[in-house]
Amino acid sequence: MWLGSMILASAVLFSSCGSKAKTKGTSKPNVVFILVDDMGYGDLSCFGQETLKTPKIDKMASEGMIFTNHYTGSTVCGPSRASLMTGVHTGHCNIRGNMPAQLLKDDEITLAKVMKKAGYVTGGIGKWGIGHPPPLDDPQRKGFDHFFGYINMWHAHNFYPEFLYRNGERVDLKNKLRLNEDGTNPWADMPEGTGVAQVREEYVHDLFDQEAIDFIETNKDNPFFLYLAYNVPHANNEDPKTGCEVPDFGEYADKDWPTVEKGFASMITNLDNSVGMVLDKLKECGIDENTMVVFCSDNGPHQEGGHQMEFFNSNRELRGKKRDFYDGGVRTPFIVRWPAKVKAGTTTGHLSAFWDVLPTFCDIAGVQKPAKTDGISFYPTLTGHGNQKQHDYLYWEFFEQGGKQAILRNDWKAVKLNVRDASIPVVFELYNLKNDPEEKVNVAKQNPEIVAEMERIFKDARVEFDVVSLFTEDNSEVETPF
Repeated sequence: MWLGSMILASAVLFSSCGSKAKTKGTSKPNVVFILVDDMGYGDLSCFGQETLKTPKIDKMASEGMIFTNHYTGSTVCGPSRASLMTGVHTGHCNIRGNMPAQLLKDDEITLAKVMKKAGYVTGGIGKWGIGHPPPLDDPQRKGFDHFFGYINMWHAHNFYPEFLYRNGERVDLKNKLRLNEDGTNPWADMPEGTGVAQVREEYVHDLFDQEAIDFIETNKDNPFFLYLAYNVPHANNEDPKTGCEVPDFGEYADKDWPTVEKGFASMITNLDNSVGMVLDKLKECGIDENTMVVFCSDNGPHQEGGHQMEFFNSNRELRGKKRDFYDGGVRTPFIVRWPAKVKAGTTTGHLSAFWDVLPTFCDIAGVQKPAKTDGISFYPTLTGHGNQKQHDYLYWEFFEQGGKQAILRNDWKAVKLNVRDASIPVVFELYNLKNDPEEKVNVAKQNPEIVAEMERIFKDARVEFDVVSLFTEDNSEVETPF
């Protein structure tokens, strides 16, 4: 009853906001960071998608700046989001995979803490999923004034969960899990709430939409930072055949496609509508001009819950997907719209990554950058003013699946596999992205001097991983049901 009243109130606020619109924006720009889950580089029509259409996101891109060379923090959600929040790459971050026992420390600098210190109201909505197992008030510990959504990343697989969390407190929903015939929970060994719903009454994506509208309305007269982290188009991995859960297939109902692909397509359309809704709300509240809206994905496209990545060519011409360090796994569509500062209809090939967001936000908020950051502000690229510094290289590591590392430096991409599994030879791959953007031809043997330089960076770019509880004495992964 309480949640339904909240949604109704939000709808009223949405309709009334326009009458109270401000004629002038705040001195500090508002920031809305929209992060989606497992969307590929080719899933938006403004990035080359040919089957599915995303007109509202395309319009956002036409009114702002497209980054064609932006990279995520990692190839799976936990470390990628940790890199985004802390401004350091995964050679320095405490979270380098989705395995248990990896968490951000409460004293770490985060995006939310930076913005809060600068006088912003900070709100998080959607999927947290940073480390495992996080405390229920982890977003508040990391600087968010308000949070509503999932805390655990596996709970976020379920789009019809029995509950969510608001500021560390459980909020029960009307959905019910599917149980075994004897009444036991088939997912009892998973984090609480994980599973597939039998009773589906409240679709979480819709709740997040309403919560975002409410947050913008409530804070329209003050500078705010909204981290809107939708859990689509991720699949419900606990439903291995039809994991792209949606209330209905809409315009795709009559398509001659597999059921799961109709669901995936509907997720993309729902996301597009959500972005349009947020932009419309900003305009109605009179704060559109002075609000920066960012749109991106946390890693490359998935192939889970029955979905086939190639059905819609989600990675376009790029090689790889989620859990790979080829560009298909770590390159994201990245769009910034900020009418007051960013010239409409612009495109940049500036090399940037998730760990650049924190120092960029420092420039936007007018606060000092932390000393501990691997990021470089791309504020000069956004505004066209100032000297844009460049990365010498980008670095990643992923300490699952035997251990992987990658470096991007100039036109060269180095990928190392099996770096933690002593029983398997290390594989070193080198690609020239200028000549071979699809990373098809390993040219490591032909370029020993480049290999030697990359090996030096592989050693220098990281500190030793201090979450030792992840691994047994023989360096194998701890057994986990996740």
